Amino acid sequence: MKSFLKNVLANIVAIIILFAAFFFFFVIVLMFSSMGSEKSVVVKKNSVLTINLKTNILDSPTEEQTNVFNIKSQTGNVLIYEALEAINKAKTDDNIKGISIEADDLNAGVTQIDDLRNAIEDFKKSGKFVYAYGNTVSQSAYYLGTVADQYFLNPAGSIELKGLSTEVTFFKEFAEKYGIGIEVIRHGKFKSAVEPFLRNDISPENKEQLSTLLNDIWKSTSTRMAVSRKIDTLQFRTIVDSLYGMIPEQSLKYKLADKLIQKSEYDDLIKTKLNAKESDKLNKISLGKYISSFTDENKSGDRVAILYASGSIYGGEGYNDIYSEKYVEYIKDLQDDDKVKAVVFRINSPGGSANASDEILFELQKLKKKKPLVVSFGDYAASGGYYIAMAADKIYSEPNTLTGSIGVFGVIPYFKDIANKNGVRSDIVATNANSAYYSSLNGVTPYGVAQITRSVEGVYKRFVHFVTQNRKQTFEQIDSVGGGRVWSGTRAKQLGLVDELGTLNDAVKFAAQKAGLKSDSYKVNSYPKRMSPFEQIFKDLNEDDISARIIKNKIGKANYEILQQITDKKLKSEVKMEMPYQVKIN
Repeated sequence: MKSFLKNVLANIVAIIILFAAFFFFFVIVLMFSSMGSEKSVVVKKNSVLTINLKTNILDSPTEEQTNVFNIKSQTGNVLIYEALEAINKAKTDDNIKGISIEADDLNAGVTQIDDLRNAIEDFKKSGKFVYAYGNTVSQSAYYLGTVADQYFLNPAGSIELKGLSTEVTFFKEFAEKYGIGIEVIRHGKFKSAVEPFLRNDISPENKEQLSTLLNDIWKSTSTRMAVSRKIDTLQFRTIVDSLYGMIPEQSLKYKLADKLIQKSEYDDLIKTKLNAKESDKLNKISLGKYISSFTDENKSGDRVAILYASGSIYGGEGYNDIYSEKYVEYIKDLQDDDKVKAVVFRINSPGGSANASDEILFELQKLKKKKPLVVSFGDYAASGGYYIAMAADKIYSEPNTLTGSIGVFGVIPYFKDIANKNGVRSDIVATNANSAYYSSLNGVTPYGVAQITRSVEGVYKRFVHFVTQNRKQTFEQIDSVGGGRVWSGTRAKQLGLVDELGTLNDAVKFAAQKAGLKSDSYKVNSYPKRMSPFEQIFKDLNEDDISARIIKNKIGKANYEILQQITDKKLKSEVKMEMPYQVKIN
């Protein structure tokens, strides 16, 4: 028996030592990888700025995710503001002779691609070339690539040019089949976030707004592609409807591509453009590395701060997404920082918790009393994402931003039927009349439903009140374009829901001007600060986060968010301001 215990103890000690050794080795690898990624970058003469598959365009530092096994992948992550500044700098950089777009797919939102296209169009005014090459090209990558002087396609390649569509998943019959009850309370006939639990098809109101949204975005993007490729808009529609881009010969015939060539031939073509010898190495530099080459210029201590708010809105603390406690802290720090003369609040959010949104708005209203506050919208500024913009001196939206969704809802799941079918019953002892107005087995009492409905209506009125104050319109005017309806940025401008159509860079320039800062005399700082690779990796090494990532990867982000509404304790009882879907040019 003693021998057995000794062997067991020895094995346990060996396992502990093995794990400790592995952990130590892992930390050492991370340290060396991180040190290697921080080497200074020198831009060589005759270089070509390259946007490729490794380039991830992020709207916010909080969107950054580091791979445990490839810490250097972080160098491919580029903030959209930095990307636009880099392209602008490259225009006058003698070492940069042109831009090469080599992305078959593009990790960027529609408004980010719009901004990149605009920046590259401006870059072309310098007389420098812009070429693009593709193999099997996604629609989003092709949309960016069409800004090039010439587009080259692999002889065995394809272009997935197909237009926009959306598919809504419904869970009503699923819930009924398995005995899951879902109590839904909403304000706004266009508040379609709850439709998957109430219907088996898209409602006429939701179909109307989806059709308007998709057509607004597609009209804008398809027109730009057609003009860049010098194709008649009617013919371009035929090309898209017929999926001609899937066949390389048809891509060439219908002017989607200028030439079918191999990648090595494309590189040789660029060498010829640079007047380089065939034996010379082609100097390509990625956006991320080009940005790393910038030195901090000597400017005054005055700053314009960009506070990024990207993702869903929650109460409590967290880094990824928008957590009210952390953002209250960020806003207070910016309010008290005398070096920060103006704040640009960059919103890229479909909304979330009504209470958390209200906390953030309150702190922003206090900040606005001390210094200029300008808001810039990314892909989304909907529902709670629009609500937190209501302290702004001025709101900038992109033409294709999904804007508005002024509406409120609550989703309350319960499991009475499935429990009863499996022999599970419950009984309740309470001290007050409504102590058990909700239980996971029995659902919500009629009085509980009535009170929650009053709460939803109250939050909606508060929402509209703040919008009327900021937009200087009546309750009736805002209510008529509210009701949960989502608008494109272009239509939002027409309706007076935003002030200007413009980029994040435009918002920064206006904020500096409003603060009385001279051009090029101030620094632009980003908040929250970027996490180091160490912090990113170790902050998520807990069971819940790992499980959540696995599930999200399996069922997709959109379905995962619906699952959260049913299972997440934090979300079950909350009144929410949230948009139900995302639009991407895939």
